[in-house]
Amino acid sequence: MNLEEFLANEKTAAEGYRCGFIAIVGRPNVGKSTLMNHLIGQKISITSKKAQTTRNRVTGIYTDDTAQFVFVDTPGFQTYHRNALNDRLNLNVTEAVSGVDVIVFVVEALRFSDADRIVLKQLPKNTPVMLVVNKIDKNKAKDAATLDAFIAEVMQEFDFAGYEVVSAKHGLRIANLLAKLKSYLPESVPMYPEDMITDKSSRFLAAEIVREKLFRYLGEELPYAMNVEVEKFDAGEGIYHIYVAVLVDKENQKPIVIGKGGEKLKKISTEARLDMEKLFDCKIFLKVWVKVKSGWADDVRFLNELGL
Repeated sequence: MNLEEFLANEKTAAEGYRCGFIAIVGRPNVGKSTLMNHLIGQKISITSKKAQTTRNRVTGIYTDDTAQFVFVDTPGFQTYHRNALNDRLNLNVTEAVSGVDVIVFVVEALRFSDADRIVLKQLPKNTPVMLVVNKIDKNKAKDAATLDAFIAEVMQEFDFAGYEVVSAKHGLRIANLLAKLKSYLPESVPMYPEDMITDKSSRFLAAEIVREKLFRYLGEELPYAMNVEVEKFDAGEGIYHIYVAVLVDKENQKPIVIGKGGEKLKKISTEARLDMEKLFDCKIFLKVWVKVKSGWADDVRFLNELGL
């Protein structure tokens, strides 16, 4: 069922059904995207161990018999490396938290810093904020007394509506978090069809998958001077033909992406293709190449074209 058919045939939800928006925020690399992927039960938001993997607000939708949760995954709020790109990402964060029904503020277990406090300062005072302590699978966080003391300390930093502890990586206590969030959603009919997991286009998701592989397999600095642009996306019968350009800032960065004998780019392309076939449930023909676009991270017009 497409969205138009759903809206045309919308029925009144059963009494007590809830539906609303939930923003997921936090400093870079606390596991926001991994958490959202587990909340909706499928990977749509890219992840890596590097900070600032997420650049766009990604909406994920989870629907059950009692509620529809519309999650907005945001970029980590950036306090360093200021340029037009990071200013735009920070604006995405502040815009995402306006107008939602509840905010999930994610922190890493046993680690709370000034960077976390900066994010807290961006949050509205009139919206419920749920503290979510992630990475409880880490060795020191497994000690209950130590974890409880950390939670009590963080709870003093803000007027939180409540808290939950999770391991997004392993999917632990996700159901508990959903149950707590549900109470903050207004009674409403669902806004999306029950089989819809994101409002993002297939073209957007394809670009994100390629970008994730770039973050995973390249050096520490290069991914931040790089972006991905889908130049052609043809959804044919049983096969998608997708052509992707990797944009780098300087000519000498191209060999780093391509690798010796093209091996690195081939690995990135192969893994991206396999992920796309799983997500889109069809065969994928994927062509990826590298081109130079100097100064793109400070080019506001170009950022608009990329949807950032």
